[in-house]
Amino acid sequence: MSRKRVVLDTNIVISALLFRGIHALWRKGAFIFLASAGIVREYAKVLAYPKFKLARREIQALLNEEILPHIEPVTIPERGETVSRDPDDDKFLACARAGKADCLVSGDADPLSLKTYKGCPIITAARFLKSW
Repeated sequence: MSRKRVVLDTNIVISALLFRGIHALWRKGAFIFLASAGIVREYAKVLAYPKFKLARREIQALLNEEILPHIEPVTIPERGETVSRDPDDDKFLACARAGKADCLVSGDADPLSLKTYKGCPIITAARFLKSW
């Protein structure tokens, strides 16, 4: 059985890193973790939010040890289409399409409201975890 190809929205990655959950699955290679350069930049930006109280070296360690080694990079077109009510969510949809993802996992109401994008289901972390 081939591994699922999965795009993880920022809220899922941050939650997994800080509170665990899906993190153990990506560390053991249970699925192919897809991300574009724009998505990785967003992960870094959100990790730097003051509410997380992470030092710059902690953010770098999380990126270099917990995220980047586990990602399969996806190149997305420069000008993607506008799909979501929140344009910041479009990079996740574009990555799912370009990376031929089996699903996009999100905790954000905007992408979840779409339910699917170009045949790719958009699901919650709870639903994703039930498949294991």
